[in-house]
Amino acid sequence: MTEGLRNVLERSRSLGFLGPGPIDDHIDHAARFCALVDGVPDSFVDLGSGGGIPGLIALSTWPGTTGVLLDAQARRCAFLRWAVDELGWSDRASVVEDRAERAGRDATLRERADLVLARSFGPPAVTAECAAAFVRVGGRIAVSEPPSGSEERWPVDGLMLLGLDLEAIRVDDGVHMALLRKTAPLDDRYPRPIGVPGKRPLF
Repeated sequence: MTEGLRNVLERSRSLGFLGPGPIDDHIDHAARFCALVDGVPDSFVDLGSGGGIPGLIALSTWPGTTGVLLDAQARRCAFLRWAVDELGWSDRASVVEDRAERAGRDATLRERADLVLARSFGPPAVTAECAAAFVRVGGRIAVSEPPSGSEERWPVDGLMLLGLDLEAIRVDDGVHMALLRKTAPLDDRYPRPIGVPGKRPLF
């Protein structure tokens, strides 16, 4: 990782967008999260990009990949726009300030990405419903999991409603991931309006 990226993440932490601990630990965890995906996507969407983890790390790890950094908070999006410009990635990264439920109905974003990254975004049902709107058929969704995470958190019937299938649960030295595969187009009913996925989860 470059010194420039490290400096950008230091600023992110100074603004309160990153948690405690050495910056290198944040970078290492995000890099291993990306490595668990296998392969290099042509494009990705980072849900709830916040302070740039893992989205900025993904852009650094995959230099030929385009990315959309999505967050609902104006201050975080202002930081992300500055970071993308500071790192010279404006030609391959964009920042979208919006709720995932609404952005997922934007024709320029809906079912376009090879990969969706969702690190600490929300409960399984909320994450799956929001993420399914952005990933293309055949693409994947990489979701951070707690150490106690298991296949039971991702029921087959619930995922089928969203055209998804659980491909694998992967673990690498403290990094836990559920990898979902998009197997069918998303029904026009989803994602439901803002707040509804959390209030009335599909599973």
